[in-house]
Amino acid sequence: MVANKIIFLFFSLVLTTFSGLCQDISHYEEIVNTTNDKAKKLVALDSILKRTFKTDPDAFITYSLQYIDLAQALDSIESAAKKAMNLQYPLTNYKNDPRQAITIINSVLARKYKIKDSLLLGGLYIKRGSANTKVDLKKAIEDYNLALINFSSCDSLNIADTYLFRGQAYSQLGKFILAGEDLTKAFNIYESKEEYDYMVYAQQGIINMFSMNGFYEKAKLERDMLIQKMRNLKLDSYLSNEYYNQALDYKKMGDPAQEYKSLLKAEKNFDENASSKSTYVGIQSTLIEYYCQQNQLVEAKKHLDILESLEYDFSGNSLAEMNYLGAKAAYLKTRGKYEEALVLLEKKLVIAKSLGLEDEIMSSYSSLSALYFDLGDYKKSILNNHASTALKDSIYNKSTANTLAYFQTLYETEKKEKELVEKTADINLLEKDNQGFKKVMLFAGVAAMFGFGLVLLYRNQRYLKANKILQERYSQELLISQEGERRRISKDLHDGVGQQLLVIKNKLMASGDEDTKQMVDHTIEEVRAISRDLHPFQLQELGITKAIEYTINQIDENTKLFISAEIDNIDNIFSKEDEINIYRIIQESLSNILKHGQAEAGKVSVKKLRNNIIISIRDNGVGFDFGEKYQDVKSLGLKTLLERTKFLNGQMKVSSKKESGTVLEFQFPI
Repeated sequence: MVANKIIFLFFSLVLTTFSGLCQDISHYEEIVNTTNDKAKKLVALDSILKRTFKTDPDAFITYSLQYIDLAQALDSIESAAKKAMNLQYPLTNYKNDPRQAITIINSVLARKYKIKDSLLLGGLYIKRGSANTKVDLKKAIEDYNLALINFSSCDSLNIADTYLFRGQAYSQLGKFILAGEDLTKAFNIYESKEEYDYMVYAQQGIINMFSMNGFYEKAKLERDMLIQKMRNLKLDSYLSNEYYNQALDYKKMGDPAQEYKSLLKAEKNFDENASSKSTYVGIQSTLIEYYCQQNQLVEAKKHLDILESLEYDFSGNSLAEMNYLGAKAAYLKTRGKYEEALVLLEKKLVIAKSLGLEDEIMSSYSSLSALYFDLGDYKKSILNNHASTALKDSIYNKSTANTLAYFQTLYETEKKEKELVEKTADINLLEKDNQGFKKVMLFAGVAAMFGFGLVLLYRNQRYLKANKILQERYSQELLISQEGERRRISKDLHDGVGQQLLVIKNKLMASGDEDTKQMVDHTIEEVRAISRDLHPFQLQELGITKAIEYTINQIDENTKLFISAEIDNIDNIFSKEDEINIYRIIQESLSNILKHGQAEAGKVSVKKLRNNIIISIRDNGVGFDFGEKYQDVKSLGLKTLLERTKFLNGQMKVSSKKESGTVLEFQFPI
């Protein structure tokens, strides 16, 4: 009996919950259409969106637009931002209208200063970047850069997503080194968080990079392992895309039989509920081109009919549209309808150029060249052939340079000579199928380019070295000139202004004006102090050792800083010019402690060893970040110390942490 009551209560609770979730949408629509209370209307719209999110994309888009407008009118920018992010995907992928998605996100970002949540602000840039991948890949990368800037360190998975999307965009643009770095970062973060679905995406991106560089066997090996991993993790919805990518690799390798087998596997494994329609368009388009090449027009027409029966607006997805245009043009050309095919290929070329996809541009030029030849317009055929050949050479040169740089990066990060040898061998396999003269010329071209690169690298290193020497020489001469100017000004103050002040003092003594005499005495002392700072006359009078001790005593007596010293005698070891630089190093270091250190105590140590002099200056002040301070263009103190140290062929070491004091150590050879 008790069990029956429990069962009854359970089903009552379930039915009540289900009834609440499935409450008639028309109830909320009536509120939206009748109420004048904007806040109440916003709540009703939110209820509609929850009920249409995955069930009615048309209604979801319509009511999302109303919600965003109303939320902005109510100055609820963060609420508008959340709905704009949710709206991006259906607008871009269901309605095929990425530009509208970008416009809506821009309207929210116009008031981004009201968004305090880093996750939300970074997410807006990611969503805009996703829409821009359908329109302009370079703008998409700019958006991903902005997302990384706005995410906080706590948003690790969102940062991984950004690296993944930016890596994919870089890969599409042919920037393989940058793509590899981003995809690897994304993979590592997903792996640490056990996000296996997204690990697959990152690995797919890396495999595609091998394909783009021409390492088809390596890509095949990695892809086979990934397919097995997908099966083990029950990620079958991704299989179609992998088989399709493998088919494209076989197409580039000139293996139509294997290409066809992979396309059939891709078609068989396509999951219309989970996979992208864009992928399906690509599969069908490639099958059409294959059947046209085999002159199987019945099969080609069958798949073209499938493609054209799809409820899919190709104009909203540039990549899908290019695949469709290329496939239909191939079919029309095979049927002898050259003029109709020409229109489609010209349109495909325009789209490829707008996206900056060099492979598609080259393919379009090549197809146009063949088509114009069939039309008898040999001039245009030659022009398009030249454009295709020039672009092919450019792509090959970029691919080779990217390949060399990519594997050099791997070598430097992994420090494994064995892997470098293996990857270099992969480079030599880029066009292993070429025969005879082409193979020899290709090898010679790669070798010449590599040798030219080495020559450029060697010349660049020599230039940088010479430039560095000139900069150091200039800095040293500047220091010498500076000391000379200081000496001159100091002498002018001492001999000119100082002497005139003494004359004034003597006249005042004669007149008996004691107040004015005291003011003149004070001014004379200030002039003498400035003169001593400009040029240390005590070096000439006392020697370097006593001059250092004198400076330390002056600071100890006239400031709040308690300072101790251990000074060995270093007189007559250095030239007068070098002694001035050593004195300045100590003087400027102590000056930095007084100005910036906020220290209570300090210590100066000068040790004379057998082969060198070691000077140590430490304090218990607030410390600083050396890298940050040295890069600060306004901070000249550290740079000057380093230049003086170089002038003496010495070494400078800085040990400092914020709130932990600072130690400056200088070592000069005797």
